[in-house]
Amino acid sequence: MFNKNIKLVLAFLIIAYAGYQFVEGYIGNGIALIFLSLIFVFLYFRNEIILLAFLRMRKQDMEGTQKWLSKIKNPESSLIKKQQGYYNYLHGIIYSQKNLTQAEKYFKKALKLGLTMHYDVAMAKLSLAGIAMQKGRKREATTLLQEAKKLDKNNMLTEQIKMMQQQMKKGPQQVRTRYR
Repeated sequence: MFNKNIKLVLAFLIIAYAGYQFVEGYIGNGIALIFLSLIFVFLYFRNEIILLAFLRMRKQDMEGTQKWLSKIKNPESSLIKKQQGYYNYLHGIIYSQKNLTQAEKYFKKALKLGLTMHYDVAMAKLSLAGIAMQKGRKREATTLLQEAKKLDKNNMLTEQIKMMQQQMKKGPQQVRTRYR
């Protein structure tokens, strides 16, 4: 909605006005304005459109997720680096059902830009391992799978990792037919 720099300027202006309210003796107004400014600081680090896209993703609404992501016109200038990572991560998840080559590109870019949560990095590497396995690059898939296993500290992806390891033992031909 707002550019990242505008969010910081608004937060600064609100904090300055809160300081004025403190000086004038309106302590309650000053405290309320400080809390209001924290919203803009929070939205600087967590883009509101990406948050709404994640809500759509949780409901398995890929079209809705794509709709929200399309509202971000220029992600390189309007998002900070980690937000760009999540922007590409969400695109990778969307394209993993449509076009594996595009999904691979988005996941690699997301990992390069950085993701905050270990679970998200593990999920991206697991998805890349699946794509590599489908394309017949078993060595790369094995490496990515081991990295995903190390990053999965809460054991949330244990079943998917085990299933993928079993499929790797079967061979690339049987794996390709399984995912189609």
